[in-house]
Amino acid sequence: MPPRGRTQGLLPGPWRPARGRHRDEPEAVSLDLDDRRVAMLREMGLRLLPPIAPIAPIAPAIALAEVRPPAPEPAPVVARAPLAPIADVRPALDLDWDALQGAVAGCRACGLCETRHTTVFGVGPQRADWMVIGEAPGENEDLQGEPFVGQAGKLLDNMLRAIGLDRRSNVYIANVLKCRPPGNRNPEPQEVAQCEPFLRRQVELVQPRIILAMGRFAVQSLLQSQEPVGKLRGRVHSYQGVPLVVTYHPAYLLRNLADKAKAWSDLCLALEVAERGVQAPASGL
Repeated sequence: MPPRGRTQGLLPGPWRPARGRHRDEPEAVSLDLDDRRVAMLREMGLRLLPPIAPIAPIAPAIALAEVRPPAPEPAPVVARAPLAPIADVRPALDLDWDALQGAVAGCRACGLCETRHTTVFGVGPQRADWMVIGEAPGENEDLQGEPFVGQAGKLLDNMLRAIGLDRRSNVYIANVLKCRPPGNRNPEPQEVAQCEPFLRRQVELVQPRIILAMGRFAVQSLLQSQEPVGKLRGRVHSYQGVPLVVTYHPAYLLRNLADKAKAWSDLCLALEVAERGVQAPASGL
């Protein structure tokens, strides 16, 4: 067999070492052969392979278009019922008591409808000389569907009872907002604006002689003012032509006992206005 390292098939036929050379020493064969050498190789029984045609240069690879990953598909959008615009609430100005209460119960004009337990419409006789307006329902109000319950409600009842009033007989009580803000947070301006037509209609139906506004958000909403309660109390204001007196919210008074005397003074002012039939200032809302 041929020595290790020699490739078979390049020169077909039996391989024999050349004379005078070591068996393991390969014979050097030049590929640049003239006719004489070719004839000699043929006489030796060697068959030459035809010259290999030069390999054409490899054409440059066709540039592939830049492959970009497909754009991610947008997340599916879950359809949600649109909130009713404020224009849908405006007809509340023409509703009677039953229709107005039904409109409040089914209202979805702002996001508070998603978190409320129940709406808090109001409590008291449909016609009353006194109307008390608070800010927004709290946790207890949201569960019971009635404004001013719990400890703050008990304090309000004691204040009213001291001047001969009762929520079941001669005082109508309502809130600026009809739904509880989550976590008892402060009401948002757009939430107050959506509920305002309901409150306006309640005032028109009750026809009170005096309105007692309790708490900063109720006062600022009704009077369209950014002044604090301390600067607005002690004088008569107006809401829809009805005299309005400002005072602190009962929940605030439970935390600030020293201001109870101021609240009593505000209550006495409201009582005087109601009994004397004092006209509301012309500059009121």
